[in-house]
Amino acid sequence: MSFIELMRRNRRWFLLAALAGIALRFVFVIFFRVVAGDSLVYAQIAQTWIKYGIYGQMLPQGIRPTLIRLPGYPAFLVLVFSLFGQQNFVAVMLVQVVIDLATCTLISALALKLVGERAAKVAFLIAALCPFTANFTAIPITETLAIFCSTSALYCAVRGLRRLEQGTVAARWWIGAGLSVGVGILLRPDGGILVAASLLALVVVFVRSRARVAVVLASCVFLLATFAPLVPWTIRNWRTFHVFQPLAPRHANDPGEFVPLGYLHWTKTWIADYVSVSEISWNLGSQPLDAGLLPERAFDSEAERDEVTELFEQLKTHPINAQMDAQFEKLAEQRIARAPKRYYVVLPAMRAASMWLRPRVEFLGLDLRWWEINDDPKECWIDIAYGALNLALLIAALVGFWRWRSLGASGWLLIGFVVLRTAFLATIENPEPRYVIECFPVVLFYAGAAFARRTSSPA
Repeated sequence: MSFIELMRRNRRWFLLAALAGIALRFVFVIFFRVVAGDSLVYAQIAQTWIKYGIYGQMLPQGIRPTLIRLPGYPAFLVLVFSLFGQQNFVAVMLVQVVIDLATCTLISALALKLVGERAAKVAFLIAALCPFTANFTAIPITETLAIFCSTSALYCAVRGLRRLEQGTVAARWWIGAGLSVGVGILLRPDGGILVAASLLALVVVFVRSRARVAVVLASCVFLLATFAPLVPWTIRNWRTFHVFQPLAPRHANDPGEFVPLGYLHWTKTWIADYVSVSEISWNLGSQPLDAGLLPERAFDSEAERDEVTELFEQLKTHPINAQMDAQFEKLAEQRIARAPKRYYVVLPAMRAASMWLRPRVEFLGLDLRWWEINDDPKECWIDIAYGALNLALLIAALVGFWRWRSLGASGWLLIGFVVLRTAFLATIENPEPRYVIECFPVVLFYAGAAFARRTSSPA
């Protein structure tokens, strides 16, 4: 059965679920829209691109070309602003609502192909009513488009893998998967993790299949389609900045800009949750740093606490310089030498758990310190409810994975993507919960599969 036929046979189900999904997203757009931070950076690049034909930023000293952000989302803003008016962020959000509903459709189609009709229906309903993905339609940042690209890539790759298991290349599916990954990388550089997950699944097919030539051809088509969209951006950066930069720089800096690598390395020796990212990491150079907000794990001794406090006091009156940065780097090296297991094992595990399990309320204007119930009991209970809903969804996904753990190469692709992305994100010093949101198509798929009968058959 095709997905179109499934929708025709269940018109009322899909119509009501879609209307509920639209209503949920409109609630976010009307009451919880956020235009700040990265949204303004992307918008400024788009405006400069429209007005002056330069991919850059408008600074007091004039227009300066930049490579601090990949061009995917600014290009999307250029398109929407050109059609619906400059700085029309409401139009951006409404277009993102449509894109997010298309993502729900792809998740449902994926469930139909791998599990069956019941899973497809439930997956569509859960995806349409998922507040964690719906929330991002009201924020002009990359997430909604990145989630769509990830879902499209997974769907096309699954279709391609199924054909390979039958001995056929089906190049159109691998072109679709590669282009989806490539566009996703132009939105967020970590979209490239899908390349590794797809190659892992292709290796599984290569080992199990006799049609190994077809697997090699499919891999080549996929890789060519993936990296083709990156070529113009890479050439532009070489011509403009004389650097080989196919992605955005790790620390979102233009060539020649000072990056406090020592400070960032030091934060990585203790940071484990988004609260510290918001209160400490992002405030460097913009607001006074408060050593009292640091968790106890940031210090191994009173002498270390005194040294950090002194550095924070200096930063209140002077911007960070190479000498201060070197002091932070020395602290980082000492902390790693004292407790390598903490740095390489414990903290990455804590960051991964934080990104997956903490309440996803960072864009709702609620207190990030959700556990401090005495400060604002009402907000605290909203946070707890959000956290419980997130946990329930993850448990449903785990049940679905256990029930449908034998999906062949497609299962390796889906789980490999989640595991590889989580492992990568656990190594960074700014563990934002939104970074795992691109894994939610897999979560929503398996949550839908949890409600399917084992006797059901995929399309």
